[in-house]
Amino acid sequence: MDPIAHTLAGATLAQTRLKELTPLATATLIIGANIPDIDVIVSVLGDDASLLHRRGHTHGVLAMIFLPLLLTALMVAYDRLWRRRRDPQKAPVDPRATLGLAYLGTLSHPALDWLNTYGVRLLMPFDGRWFYGDTLFIIDPWMWLLMGATIVLTYSQRRLALGAWAVLGAAMSALITFAGMVPTPARIAWWVGVVAIIALRASGYTPDKRRLAAASCLALFCTYLGLMGLGNTLASSRVTDHLASQGIEAEVVMTGPAAANPLAREVLARSSTHYHALKLSLWPGENAIAPRYAPVPIEEPGPIAEAALSAPSQRGFANWVRFPVFEVQSHDEGHTVFIRDLRYVEPDATESRGIGLRKVELDAQLHERPSDADDAPH
Repeated sequence: MDPIAHTLAGATLAQTRLKELTPLATATLIIGANIPDIDVIVSVLGDDASLLHRRGHTHGVLAMIFLPLLLTALMVAYDRLWRRRRDPQKAPVDPRATLGLAYLGTLSHPALDWLNTYGVRLLMPFDGRWFYGDTLFIIDPWMWLLMGATIVLTYSQRRLALGAWAVLGAAMSALITFAGMVPTPARIAWWVGVVAIIALRASGYTPDKRRLAAASCLALFCTYLGLMGLGNTLASSRVTDHLASQGIEAEVVMTGPAAANPLAREVLARSSTHYHALKLSLWPGENAIAPRYAPVPIEEPGPIAEAALSAPSQRGFANWVRFPVFEVQSHDEGHTVFIRDLRYVEPDATESRGIGLRKVELDAQLHERPSDADDAPH
């Protein structure tokens, strides 16, 4: 999930009375909810290094043991060496409570990351397998809205905070309003939610009401997750039955959520011979399943495609790709190989602004050579 979602999750947890357990509880939960993303530093090495290393070691089982211990040590050190030195009258943090909150916040991070189609390597460093929840779109506006309501109501008492929330809310609303992939009913629902939050904020909130709002929003989000998971189960069952009626046995079914539309799924099913891309609606009374494009044959990569997949510049992509298809174009200088992951691009895509497509240039000896983009002056 995006950093906003992780931050909102940590802050919402704090408002369910957890912030009363110890001083610095809110900070511990918010930092814990984001700390596995310290691996973002590898992004400076390029997209492939990011795919190779991100959502790996810092999101795996070993990190889930040691990162909370590190965070607790840092919070206790900050309390003793800075916070209480400046004001000795402040109550000290409770190390045990801080440790528990650090574990809760940190564990919330891979749990949320698991929910989308990108995946997370939960068993690192012992096992590099990717795990996928296929439940939420990687940026989910309904999570923003539910979690954001609690935080706006709680942390907007000062003008500076209120102004910051106004700017962030405007940016989020602009993204939802003008993104072409967001359906019109979702845009309307978003603005209804924003107006409701503003009205609640204007009406004034007591601490007890804030706690109730936080618990309610957290319960609503958990209900939303449960319904999304139930929708995935229903979608998978429908697609499996639909393909079976055509004599096709689905071995793997990915029920990808559509952007901002909880009642739509973009499904990718793998049989022994083909990938089948479908879309379906979960609206009550509807049972429509339609192809997104023609079935794509699954072919074992030949020597040229294998060489491209094994190229040094593709280590991360080769480790991360889930539904690969290969296209080889041979020419006088060697071969151009397109490697596509059908999660994020269509089978004939030659350009992508995302991460689902790689173009690899090989010479006649199947050694990687610089692409035209690499040869261009910078």
